[in-house]
Amino acid sequence: MVAEMAAERNQLVIDTCLLAGRIMIESGSEMYRVEDTITRIARNAGIDNSVVYTTPTGLFFSIKGAAVSELRQITSRTINLEKVQQVNTLSRQFADKKISLRKLHDTLENIDQNTLFFPVWLQLIAAMVVSAMMMILFVGVYDWADFVITGIIGGCGFLANYYINIWTRVKFLSELIASLIVGTLAVLAVQFHLGVDMNNVLIGGIMPLVPGVPLTNSLRDMFAGHLLTGSMRALEALLTACAIGAGIGLVFRIFF
Repeated sequence: MVAEMAAERNQLVIDTCLLAGRIMIESGSEMYRVEDTITRIARNAGIDNSVVYTTPTGLFFSIKGAAVSELRQITSRTINLEKVQQVNTLSRQFADKKISLRKLHDTLENIDQNTLFFPVWLQLIAAMVVSAMMMILFVGVYDWADFVITGIIGGCGFLANYYINIWTRVKFLSELIASLIVGTLAVLAVQFHLGVDMNNVLIGGIMPLVPGVPLTNSLRDMFAGHLLTGSMRALEALLTACAIGAGIGLVFRIFF
């Protein structure tokens, strides 16, 4: 009976740790943070000899001396720092004995299934603001003539990337087509005198597509010693940048 209860609790610890890690990886967290959070949850649950191994596509957890280990596959990755913050908060509450292990597991399931993301219209507005502001930042002058059209084109590129990614689920294809759309709209905007400098419009319009967070996380993972994970994320960011560049290159090839 005691052995069955211990095995049941160990399974609950494993499920909780893997669930927390999967949520964090899918939400764009750094790998060292994922491993640290999982290790802390296991230690606070009474397991000091846990083994954790993380990659962008899989998560492994085991207990030394126990004939059990489990793997969770990571099939999708996005940026949702709210979920990362919620998992970290729950981990701290569990460490402070404010919630039980079962409560931690159930709350994590609720976060995984019911945490709402920002609506598309709000993301669109944010993309438009980022495009217009980054255009001014990178150009270095207050080019108000291209300010509005850059925001509009950046928003169109974001929508194209968003919906193509949902419809196709083909990695890098959405960035390629979205950058192609951004480049085409930038050329047409200048030709119809809606914009002044095509280069400025292009610089701002592609900013919502640039993989800034994955690239930053890859560097942080490599600095933390996660060379494999950091290299994989850096390669993913590089391929995304190549897809964006290929889309812009096709525009120049077609129109010039």
